[in-house]
Amino acid sequence: MIIETIVTTLGADGTPHIAPFGVTRTADDLVIAPFRPSVTLNALDATGRAVINFTDDARLFAGCLTGRRDWPLVPATAIDGVRLADSLAHWEVEVVRIEVDPVRPRFHCRTVHREAHRPFEGHNRAAAAVIEAAILCSRLHMLPWEKVEREMAYLAIAVEKTAGDREREAWGWLADRVAAFRSESLASEPPAAEATKDQTAKPQVLS
Repeated sequence: MIIETIVTTLGADGTPHIAPFGVTRTADDLVIAPFRPSVTLNALDATGRAVINFTDDARLFAGCLTGRRDWPLVPATAIDGVRLADSLAHWEVEVVRIEVDPVRPRFHCRTVHREAHRPFEGHNRAAAAVIEAAILCSRLHMLPWEKVEREMAYLAIAVEKTAGDREREAWGWLADRVAAFRSESLASEPPAAEATKDQTAKPQVLS
């Protein structure tokens, strides 16, 4: 099972980092698998510790994908780390095994502390749509534009029908990111070759 979370880490120099991650959970085994290069990967390599945060604020996912990473943090309880100040709950974990891979190593972790902070107040389709759109935005360079356009249009339906203020704000960030990516892509495309005068002047006469 993959659970969508916000992972917080401390670098070797103590600098905190916030990143959305789909964490794979199998019984008590938790796997964080960042692609190279990655600040989270470097932190896990250096310290062997992380905090897995659970949040119902979709802005965290959209924000991290659009350069908005300044979210309030507080010290973790049992490890040298930090957690989201406004998380629903958090798990503090330590790395117990690493599957080495040149592209995407897998850090197997065990939980050393769990803590709940406030109750979950229900599902929101718009929040789920924002998370899906955030994942889509992380892969814009890998996907055909037609697929991006089609999926954003579909996800927008849930946002329009069910979003609150937080989800609308998060969706706006992602929609702007997609539009900017499209503009950048079009600007970088070579201009269409212009027809020469010889090509367009007269029909050819076959001899």
